[in-house]
Amino acid sequence: MSLLRRAKTWEISESEDSDAETKPGLDSDDSSQTASTEKQEQGSHNSAANRGRSAALAPPAGGSGTPSPARKRRSKEEIEEDRLKVKERKEAREKQRAARAQEQDERRQEQQRRREAAKTLKSLRPENCLKCITVCIHPVLLQQDGSDVLLDILVSLDWKFSIESEQLVGSIAWTQDLPQGEGGMVSVVEEEEQVLLVLSLADFMDVVISVNRIIHSQGVETGVGSFWSPILEFLNRDGKKVVTLLVTDSEPDYRSNTHSVPLQYKLGMDHLDIEEVLVYLQLYKNISVVFLDSWQEVTDHVCAVTKALSKRPFKLLTEGAELPFCVDGSWASGVRVEKDGSGLIQVWSRQIQQLNRVSPAVASAVTASYPSPQLLLQAYNSSGSEEDRKGLLAGLSAKSGGKERRVGPEISARVYRCLTAHNPQLVLD
Repeated sequence: MSLLRRAKTWEISESEDSDAETKPGLDSDDSSQTASTEKQEQGSHNSAANRGRSAALAPPAGGSGTPSPARKRRSKEEIEEDRLKVKERKEAREKQRAARAQEQDERRQEQQRRREAAKTLKSLRPENCLKCITVCIHPVLLQQDGSDVLLDILVSLDWKFSIESEQLVGSIAWTQDLPQGEGGMVSVVEEEEQVLLVLSLADFMDVVISVNRIIHSQGVETGVGSFWSPILEFLNRDGKKVVTLLVTDSEPDYRSNTHSVPLQYKLGMDHLDIEEVLVYLQLYKNISVVFLDSWQEVTDHVCAVTKALSKRPFKLLTEGAELPFCVDGSWASGVRVEKDGSGLIQVWSRQIQQLNRVSPAVASAVTASYPSPQLLLQAYNSSGSEEDRKGLLAGLSAKSGGKERRVGPEISARVYRCLTAHNPQLVLD
């Protein structure tokens, strides 16, 4: 446009150069008209350029640049509903978190209880319980000849013992220091009810005479002033004690099975009187009498009682279960049944093998044809007569050791009676 404008200007100046000298008025008029024309053209050019720039910068019609309408305000009900939803989600997350924390805490507590139970069970085993038992010996026994055998044996076995003068004169007792409470942190010393009273023949003669007087006086205890009196006081003070009299003598021919013969001569009493005294002590006072030859036999008896006391806590723990003969883990006649039911067919086979003369091969033949007792009962119900039910399993083939034989009618009838009889006293064979 600028080139064209210049060309026009140049043409006007060239064509009218001669006329400009003769017509100055016209020249001025033409120049003013030319200037106004140029301004108009320049203005139109500038307006077109401005329109082009604005058109380039303006967003396309109907595009995303169209201003969105004003956002609609939510009502109070909607705001409250949204707030409640957020609160519910937050509470649900908190409940899940609390449930997970509680589950972890319960798992830790269960693991702790199992560890404590295992620790308690280990402490109650006989080899560990022996370390908690103390043999209490009255000092009077140490004055007798041969009592050093007992002390030597206790020292060699590394068993704990103590000299107690507060207990019954001439007695041997036991105490246990076993863990109690949570984790076994607290130990309580308990006195065992077993008490051994070592007597010589002279002391036992005093007891026999006193008991014989009680028997003939119709139960009136007139043993005051004798050796029988402290025994009665001891039993009356603690009725749970179990006293055993160990009667020993230094004679070599003194034996427990021939004791009645020397007693007849030494005590001046016949055999029936001695038996009557022993029965009275056993029935009315719960006192047993054991006749021993020497202190070596007394020591052996003490060791036997100590070992029995060490085994008792573990036996009481196992017998406290509902089925004490069924221990945890695998055992000779048990089959493990999983949660998915695997192992039930083995249980069914073992159940059949409990019958007399039923071998594993016969049980396998039955379980192969009828994998569960319910299927066998259904087969019995579908059979026509009683004889058909009894002989239902007779034709099954049982293979054992390369040989094949039938189950037979006898075993078939026995299995039928076992599953269908209502009499618990019925003999299957």
